Amino acid sequence: MTHSVSGGVSTPARGKLAVLMPGMGAVATTFMAGVEAIRLGMAAPVGSVSQQAVMEMADGTVGIGAVLGLAKLEELEFGGWDIYEGTTFDAARAARVLSPEHLEAVRPALEAVTPMKAVFDRRFVRNLEGPNVKGDGEKRRLVEALRADIRRFMDTRGCDRAVAIWCGSTETYVAPSPVHADLGALEKGLDEDDEYISPSMMYAYACLKEGVPYANGAPNLTLDCGALVELAEREGVAVAGKDLKTGQTLLKTIVAPGLASRHLGVNGWYSTNILGNRDGAVLDDPQSFKTKEESKLSVLGSILDAEQHPDLYDDLTHQVRIDYYPPRGDNKEGWDNIDIFGWMGYPMQIKVNFLCRDSILAAPLVLDLALFLDAAQRAGKSGVQDWLSFFFKCPQACDGEVPVHDLFEQRRRLYDGVMQLASALD
Repeated sequence: MTHSVSGGVSTPARGKLAVLMPGMGAVATTFMAGVEAIRLGMAAPVGSVSQQAVMEMADGTVGIGAVLGLAKLEELEFGGWDIYEGTTFDAARAARVLSPEHLEAVRPALEAVTPMKAVFDRRFVRNLEGPNVKGDGEKRRLVEALRADIRRFMDTRGCDRAVAIWCGSTETYVAPSPVHADLGALEKGLDEDDEYISPSMMYAYACLKEGVPYANGAPNLTLDCGALVELAEREGVAVAGKDLKTGQTLLKTIVAPGLASRHLGVNGWYSTNILGNRDGAVLDDPQSFKTKEESKLSVLGSILDAEQHPDLYDDLTHQVRIDYYPPRGDNKEGWDNIDIFGWMGYPMQIKVNFLCRDSILAAPLVLDLALFLDAAQRAGKSGVQDWLSFFFKCPQACDGEVPVHDLFEQRRRLYDGVMQLASALD
């Protein structure tokens, strides 16, 4: 399909776009329910850059959706995989994110979607277990089963193209190993059932082989390894990651640039969270928490630059804690204590208490990533899309570059990326 930009507006995408989600729990079902509520005129797309943001063009103010000719919400077709049986309405009700009134209003759409059997390995998610799995088997065979799922879904739902967003759980910590280094090693590892190839890598591999753009919404080692970046570039597929930037980390990337811009010193930043949803249960396992901790701890280094300002940030202590507290459900509480100092070294403190809703903050990010990755794919972009760093806690950078965490710099790069994409679609 050809696209053109006339008066700052790109010719829109045509046909159905499949949005495939490994993991159809709280985040995925909240995203789906929200899109359906917007379609029904019951809700506004609050928090969505693709739906709300505007840009100044030669002919005036234009919505980002028009600049890129993004897919319309009516053109989205939802599918995915999960270890639990039942429809996505059942999953949404179990997640207890949305009110009964909202769920009933979108019930027909959610009941029409049943997750496909998942690839699952309890060695990578120790605190969950479900019956809707493909079973044990060779990893190569499981990858081929996922590829068949994608082709079958596209065919039966009449979709023209697809994107995939990992909405599943945080896996146990995996350090990069030789099997991740290049595509040849990974494919050999699939044939030999290498223990260091996780389910999230298998989903990513299957999607990339099918030409499906892929975003990693969790802190798992998935796309950020040489093998899968090589595959994305070879197959001409756009990818982005990792770990959706929602609650506490979102505020960090807002507050920290302000402190840095005023050249205020920071001695310590202590962060703790309590949450009681399935994500909290998964993170109650120390190895899954280590994966999340690595992502959260990466945020401050590039914003509070100790190399450039050792007198302000060289002795900074940064600690992160997460506690599983079932009564809180999806309504996470993030508490931060920030020890700062100012003129003549006098100490001060900042306290932040953010009572947020994780899935409510994550859902619009899933929508934005799906639509932007689809636009990137239509524009012929492949490999890591670092202009999408705005949406991630631990952004994946292009080879040799340092990830940017400052939300405002990420926003500038996002808008630059939109303009480059619009030119490519011209």
